[in-house]
Amino acid sequence: MNKFINKLAACLMTALVLCLLSTVALAADADKIVKEREKIEELSDKALENLYEKVPSAQNVIENCYAYATLSNTGIKLGIFGDAHGRGLAVNNETGERLYMRMKEMGVGLGLGVKEYDLIFVIGTETAWDSFISGDIKFATSAEAAANDGVTGDSIEGASIAAKGIWVYQITKKGLTLDASIKGTKIYPDKKLNTYEEQEE
Repeated sequence: MNKFINKLAACLMTALVLCLLSTVALAADADKIVKEREKIEELSDKALENLYEKVPSAQNVIENCYAYATLSNTGIKLGIFGDAHGRGLAVNNETGERLYMRMKEMGVGLGLGVKEYDLIFVIGTETAWDSFISGDIKFATSAEAAANDGVTGDSIEGASIAAKGIWVYQITKKGLTLDASIKGTKIYPDKKLNTYEEQEE
């Protein structure tokens, strides 16, 4: 009888320890997510501040467009291959929806070093927004995009056309890049950060 009680007590203690460890792990994970989201929001605010400083008219564009997104990137080039990754925030001015985004870019080019820059997207329509946040949007070169969206293509000062209904400002440490090329860039929602936001609500 005592052997059975001891065994049961050991099982209960093990279960309790596992439960406590799981709770601690979840709390740590939640804290990490909160901090990462705060960092992304800080990067987004900084990217917009830098943009408004260099292109004052952009503030009116961002505040009145259908939606916008900011991506802060670190590009690393090794030999002829380039790799860039980033994180950011997409904000729908019409609905108030906010989504945390990730960016991945593979490119080919000569060079060795690290290039940091911000991309600020102006999203003009609901259709363009849906395409952008789906993670399936295909960005073209400015010339290719202009061929498909020539009516409004040059109406935003300092921005390049990225896709139909979408323009992009690219800010580097040296200033505004007037002909941003983001062909081959993959931008997609951060499932972990966005799922956590839904759980909070």
